[in-house]
Amino acid sequence: MRALHTAATGMMAQELNVQVISNNIANMRTTGYKRQRAEFQDMLYEQVRRVGTQTSEQGTVLPVGIELGSGVKTVATPRVMSQGNLMPTQKDLDVAVRGEGFFKVQLPDGRTAYTRDGSFEMDAQGRLVTAQGYLVQPNITIPQNSTGITINAQGQVLVTPAGSTTPSQIGQIETAMFVNKAGLQAIGDNLYLETPASGTAQNGTPGSAGYGDLLQGNLEQANVEAVSEISDLIAAQRAYEMNAKVISAADQMLSSTANMFR
Repeated sequence: MRALHTAATGMMAQELNVQVISNNIANMRTTGYKRQRAEFQDMLYEQVRRVGTQTSEQGTVLPVGIELGSGVKTVATPRVMSQGNLMPTQKDLDVAVRGEGFFKVQLPDGRTAYTRDGSFEMDAQGRLVTAQGYLVQPNITIPQNSTGITINAQGQVLVTPAGSTTPSQIGQIETAMFVNKAGLQAIGDNLYLETPASGTAQNGTPGSAGYGDLLQGNLEQANVEAVSEISDLIAAQRAYEMNAKVISAADQMLSSTANMFR
């Protein structure tokens, strides 16, 4: 019976939906995380009576037809790239992007990755790195014995050298924008890679036209809303149960048909 297969596709779709929702909930406290959502489309239809076909020699046509659908399929799990809340941390090397833009990070294999996670640290050479030790691009090295690290809204990194009272600029943080942010490929560790779908990275200075500015001593929280995720989870669970009920009903109908021949 066709209904068995159709309902099975619905159960598989909702199972994937729950998986996406569970990942969102698991990352509620992940810095810079962007929530995903599952998107679905109906599958092919069998045209039992095709609408618009001629029904007589006088040219009359069917005003409506008979189309039997074959279920649902998952087509995408795009990320919602909206701004997350900014949380003060009182740490000098924590930086949040307020608006558009991604920090640039150099991976060990030389590729450039992008992130909204500005929880930076210093390595043994005084270079600005991520929590995994990946270098922030362009490279910024903080001199030893310097004090008063300041990262202003335009991404300028200023420190006060030992023996001096005047801050001096030692580097410039750049950010990158993309035509299609949802087209970035997530690789874990709060990092994304450029893809043909995202377009080429457009590097710029924070605070310039179209680019968000930076806020030192803050981190961007995940844009996951607990209430929305829980309500979506309940809806997905109910949809799964209803598809399971269809399979049970189809099974009972098949059983009734089989009993007729006993």
